[in-house]
Amino acid sequence: MNDRLLGRTGLRCSEIGLGTWAFAARIYGDVPARDALDTVRAALDLGVTFFDTAPLYGTPSKDGVAETLLGRALGPDRLRVLISSKFGRYATEGAAPHFHARRARASVEGSLKRLGTDHLDVLFFHSPFSPDEIHDDVWEELDRLRQEGKIRFVGHSISRFQDTETMARSWAAERRIDVVQVVYSLMNREAAALIDDLGADGIGIVARESLANGFLSGRITRDTVFPPGHLNARYPRAEIEARADYADRLRFLVRDPVKTLPQAAYRWVLDNPQVSVALSGARNVAELRDVVAAAAMPPFMPAEQARAEALHTRDFQAA
Repeated sequence: MNDRLLGRTGLRCSEIGLGTWAFAARIYGDVPARDALDTVRAALDLGVTFFDTAPLYGTPSKDGVAETLLGRALGPDRLRVLISSKFGRYATEGAAPHFHARRARASVEGSLKRLGTDHLDVLFFHSPFSPDEIHDDVWEELDRLRQEGKIRFVGHSISRFQDTETMARSWAAERRIDVVQVVYSLMNREAAALIDDLGADGIGIVARESLANGFLSGRITRDTVFPPGHLNARYPRAEIEARADYADRLRFLVRDPVKTLPQAAYRWVLDNPQVSVALSGARNVAELRDVVAAAAMPPFMPAEQARAEALHTRDFQAA
């Protein structure tokens, strides 16, 4: 596993990280606790040093289920990895926004307890949808948490890109944040200019949804039917067919040594030098091993990059 610099934070992290959304939120079906624990332990063995989680990754009756699992799996190995968590949206409150001082502190304290650690390496704003959701008092509280050593750096996990790109750019320019987390994949490249600009200015770039919520897994076809509660069950049949067809057109990237479409998807993301770490949302060890292999593969050739660019005529909606 290679590592990269997380922007101007000075921290170094593995090129592939592990995100924990699927461990608790059941967005892709149930993930047994044993599978979650085994996946974290396998990640450590494979050289993964960046783990992303959040209080929102829980159930309607319990926040931070994924944080608890992650802390349990890492144990004393927490000291050799980076952990990012988030604040502002909570599973027990239907993901309503709470971006103010009191909740920022309570959220951090709760995350530290569940994770069994004394600090977070990065604390992300969890998907604010507009500047109107941000209370002015939150910035001073984040500074206090930093001074107390409970958080090291602040970041912005971006959703509703068109509505919040300007906010991310302003916060970065004002040095309020040092890291951004963005959707970035062969199927959604709307953040490409932001990645280039902020990365060049020293902002750490964390890429997520690089398998496009499973449509680049190689397992979804035009006829796939998603069960109720699955993240992709919201799409009409025409949208599922369009996404599956596009994924099929990208299979030209699967050639030796790239053996699977997930490997191709992650290799393409890592070919962007401004990306600090690409998060895997693996639900089990096999899925994780598949994508981690991409880190050891050579970059795609310019002709392959050009063909992939020519095929891209729309950005498919992010989760």
